[in-house]
Amino acid sequence: MHHFKYCNHELYCEDVRVSDIAKETGTPVFIYSKNTALDHFKKLDQAFASVDHLICYSIKANSNLALCHAMAQAGCGADIVSGGELYRALKAGFPNDKIVYAGVGKTREEIRYALENDIFMFNVESFPEAQTINEEALALGKKARVAIRVNPDVNAHTHDYITTGKKENKFGINFHDAPEFYKNLVSMPGLDVAGIHLHIGSQILTPGPYTDSVRRGISLVQQLKAMNIPLSIINIGGGMGIIYKDEEPMDAQEFAADVIPLVKDMNCKIVMEPGRHIVGNAGILVSKVVYIKETPVKKFIIQDAAMTDLIRPCLYDAYHEIKPLVESPDRPVNHKDVVGPVCESSDFFAKDRHLQDMESGEYLAVMSAGAYGFVMSSNYNSRPRACEVLVDGNQWRIVRKRETLEDLIRGEVL
Repeated sequence: MHHFKYCNHELYCEDVRVSDIAKETGTPVFIYSKNTALDHFKKLDQAFASVDHLICYSIKANSNLALCHAMAQAGCGADIVSGGELYRALKAGFPNDKIVYAGVGKTREEIRYALENDIFMFNVESFPEAQTINEEALALGKKARVAIRVNPDVNAHTHDYITTGKKENKFGINFHDAPEFYKNLVSMPGLDVAGIHLHIGSQILTPGPYTDSVRRGISLVQQLKAMNIPLSIINIGGGMGIIYKDEEPMDAQEFAADVIPLVKDMNCKIVMEPGRHIVGNAGILVSKVVYIKETPVKKFIIQDAAMTDLIRPCLYDAYHEIKPLVESPDRPVNHKDVVGPVCESSDFFAKDRHLQDMESGEYLAVMSAGAYGFVMSSNYNSRPRACEVLVDGNQWRIVRKRETLEDLIRGEVL
């Protein structure tokens, strides 16, 4: 579900013609549909209305301040994994008591920063981390609410680089070691051991891995209760998949229908951390065709966007649909590679893709680029990073200016 549609063969974002934005801002440009993101959040929020719950938008998926502000205003919380994301979350207006801090490598300084700002809770990943949180909380005269990230050893059936819940992954506490781990943490005076955190990966398309993970988590919660360690929070993580090509991911109602029966009698607050599900299909990357190159074996569309703007095809061999901003039904359609200008053979967006013929100066849209797009971009080859635009109905505005050449050397010293 998204608000990118063709009208009279021209691509629109909500009520704005995309080519009008591209011509004014230049390219590459990320364009986000505010109402797509809000619709996804609201549907998930409504689907879980029958249980006490908190939805924390995963800022790592897309940390643009304006987009985050829209999520905060809609009542969403924030899932963060760094001190920098905490700074963004606070600047965007997320309430302190709706911020959950995850991640395996929280530094002492980041932990202190989070405690000073009275965030909702930490997801603890290791014993040394728990000790550090305890020490910093005691030094500040506070008690830190924590959930323990338990690795349920569940295969999410997704890309190896984005699976997080198997026993060989770096995340969480081994499931069988968890009872003893909880027992050790409840003796720390600076900690309020309140919950369990389960997160098994990203771009998950079927309910099975979720229900397996939640069932294992609930069995642990019940075991802990018998040990006089009652928990009040079950964080089921995030990772709900989206449509990139022809997937059939769960929608919010289907997801809730699978999870709620498992947790409704646990007398716990349910926390979840969706990112891609909310913003993945809410964004596109628009580029301009620079050259058309033909060799004896290939036809290339060389565009001004590159792996520095969207690394997913290079990193994960990920599929993104590619559409012209103006459809031309009378043009030939054939196989071609869509590539960027960076000096790497891995700088591609599509290989042997069936696309209409294009001409230099025309525009393409890389679809489903709202998550893990700009946030993973870089200045490799000394390329200034793209600008970002937020569309709301028939209005649009630049929410991040395009970097300049001067920005490339800002902070450097001869």
